Amino acid sequence: MAAGQGRKRVLFIVPAFTKGAGGAERVICTVLRHLDRSDLECHLATVQSGTEFLKDIPEDVVIHKLGASRMRYAVPRMIGLIRRLKPAAVVSTVVYANALLILARPFLPHGTRLVIREATTPSGFLKNEAAHPALWKFLYRYIYPRADRIICPTDSMQREFHDRFRIPAEKLVRIYNPVDEVSVRSYARAEASPYNGDGPHIVAAGRLRREKGLDLLIDALPRVRRQAPGAQLTILGEGPEGPALRKQARELGLDSAVHFTGFQQNPWAYFAHAALFVLPSRLEGMPNALLEALALDTPVVATDCVEAIRELQALDDRIITAPPENPQALADIMVSVLQKSMRTTQWGGQSKVHAFDPAEIAARYKMLL
Repeated sequence: MAAGQGRKRVLFIVPAFTKGAGGAERVICTVLRHLDRSDLECHLATVQSGTEFLKDIPEDVVIHKLGASRMRYAVPRMIGLIRRLKPAAVVSTVVYANALLILARPFLPHGTRLVIREATTPSGFLKNEAAHPALWKFLYRYIYPRADRIICPTDSMQREFHDRFRIPAEKLVRIYNPVDEVSVRSYARAEASPYNGDGPHIVAAGRLRREKGLDLLIDALPRVRRQAPGAQLTILGEGPEGPALRKQARELGLDSAVHFTGFQQNPWAYFAHAALFVLPSRLEGMPNALLEALALDTPVVATDCVEAIRELQALDDRIITAPPENPQALADIMVSVLQKSMRTTQWGGQSKVHAFDPAEIAARYKMLL
């Protein structure tokens, strides 16, 4: 609907974890910063109580904090907010809430356009995260087509929704996650190296959950240190697997070599000053941290866990892949990359980060509103 002076009101919904911003928050922050808002009245709703990322939101965006501790409390609050605001379009990036909002569509103001963004491939979600896979298969096939548009951050995800769940092609749109290279490099330059000692310093970042494969990276580190005795691993992020990962490091005698920093407001300083960024995931959608490391010209090793990683590698040939679920192979490839990097030879390949240009991607979002 018009929101005064011909401006269209739109609402974005993000999770907002209490400790640290996830990929959804960073994507929407970047989109909002680059979105042409001259004819839009933009609102942002945060489901949980996290506020760390809000400093990057433009001042003209109206913030709504739902403050829900559980998703079952969040959806009624989302519906209430939508009914009160009466936006022309809602963009939801919240896992679980996407399906629930589609189901609740009869309770939303008539004509509200519903756009959902998915972060994980259906097959990966069904295998690794879904508590009730049969229910989710039903939702994907019969409920998701009721959305006006479904944003997929990779071609492979778009194909899977269409081929496996028969979602009409016109409902699906592939939009890569944006990478604000100028902002990332500015933040990276703002701080000195956060590392101590000669290293080499290896960095990984993400929610401390099983699908991120950080246990595989810790298992690989002793083999790496046999070739590079000074190697240090720094892990950025919070999550439920934190205690188990710390215990694993202790049991491997890596207390002084593995550092858990928790959430960091400026992870880019860690990326920029690292000898190597590693993504050891079992499951990924479109990994923002990997793209940001590339923007900082940091060498990258990623496990070939999903087709999306190969899709990224085709866009930027600096990504070196390792077999998934194989700490020994991961270690050998990390050593190879570290040796090349430590020889101070020029890192091969030409950056193709422009494929994730934030202004272009924000314009594509606007076309859906």
